[in-house]
Amino acid sequence: MEQPMENTNRALACRRALEALRNGVPNGEAVKMLGCNQPQAEARFADLLAKAGDMESPPPSALGMLVSGDFGSGKSHLLTHLERQALADGFVCSKVAVSKETPLYDLGKVFKSAMDNGLMPDRSGRLIEELGQRLRPRQDAYDDFFHWADDAGLSGLSPMFPASLMVHKLSKDLELNNEIEAFWAGDRIRVARVKGGLRDIGRLQSYGFSAPKAAELPPQRMRFAVELIKAAGYKGWVVLLDEIELIGQYSQLQRGRSYAEVARWLGQSAGHSYPGLVTVGAVTDDFAAAVISADGKKDRDYVDLKLAEPRKRGPGYNDLIPSAKTGMDLLEWECLPLNPLTDDDIRGTLETLRGIYRDAYEWPAPPLPERARGAGHQQLMRYNVRAAINEWDLLRLDPDAQPDTESTEFRPGYEENPDLERETPDDADGAGARE
Repeated sequence: MEQPMENTNRALACRRALEALRNGVPNGEAVKMLGCNQPQAEARFADLLAKAGDMESPPPSALGMLVSGDFGSGKSHLLTHLERQALADGFVCSKVAVSKETPLYDLGKVFKSAMDNGLMPDRSGRLIEELGQRLRPRQDAYDDFFHWADDAGLSGLSPMFPASLMVHKLSKDLELNNEIEAFWAGDRIRVARVKGGLRDIGRLQSYGFSAPKAAELPPQRMRFAVELIKAAGYKGWVVLLDEIELIGQYSQLQRGRSYAEVARWLGQSAGHSYPGLVTVGAVTDDFAAAVISADGKKDRDYVDLKLAEPRKRGPGYNDLIPSAKTGMDLLEWECLPLNPLTDDDIRGTLETLRGIYRDAYEWPAPPLPERARGAGHQQLMRYNVRAAINEWDLLRLDPDAQPDTESTEFRPGYEENPDLERETPDDADGAGARE
């Protein structure tokens, strides 16, 4: 009696996987069924997880790695595979695609996206709410977390964070606690709300503070979030940054700020410590040559000069120059290239895909004639997978069809995009605290 239901579940999972692959965005089901053929990246990532989760000898700061490959070579597929690995190992995991809405130079927006898109190994609700529910005030981990947050010399946090944590611990006001959790995750909160909560629990005299500057909040939130995740019983936080190459379309100033953020996320920025954070970034393999090197946009020669320029509003970015140089070094010299695909890799994947298609539609998908493959886009897995699915779709609907896929190679450009060039104020994310 259970077999029909199992077949139905399998068919549904296969259809979901195929739909994601049709759109060129592999989901968890697709990655699970197709597997991953990047053992070097998997091994390095497993080593990072082991170091980040080592309670006996925790790392002093964040850990990270960069992977590079051609467009459509499987970078997003790899990140989804690593996401599954991180969750299975007891880490919270967030995947963020660099985009217009999440520009890499804006830590506040990237952090908020990471919190909004975070997944947990054993729960499916909104990350910050689930973390709040998992805090156990009478456990040693919670006590250690609170004492760390309360020691400004150790944590580097505004007193608003331990104050809000104290309110969250003792207050019976569920609405206020929800506001506090949202503040931890990147939203605004009025200082008066936190002080009112302290008054209600009889702790107002214990904390004196004003609203932190908006520019100071994102790094503090990031530090707080990593420790919150560990206090909730997880080994750490894995953040997967996809499509880093989009920064090539930013203005030079924004690129410089983005390079500094690459260094921060990978634990290579002096003065920023996030032990328990593991970041993997994916970038196209021609990015450094096209944007950083002397043969491209020459960022290596000019970004520091751009960061040193005085600004009309707010402080300059002189302090970012060392981190920006480090970020460029990482992108130019420290990327792990994806293993090139062989014809055997492609044949094996397409045969697995044929079984997925068969189970999805209960239709005997036939083997397809092997297409000619050159050194260009026809050697990429994305092209072969989408072409095969399209041809099976046509044959399933019309058995007499003779599909022949034509394609045009797409390569991302690095021309500056006017939509991305406009500089945003440091508090543009609206995520500060107000009096």
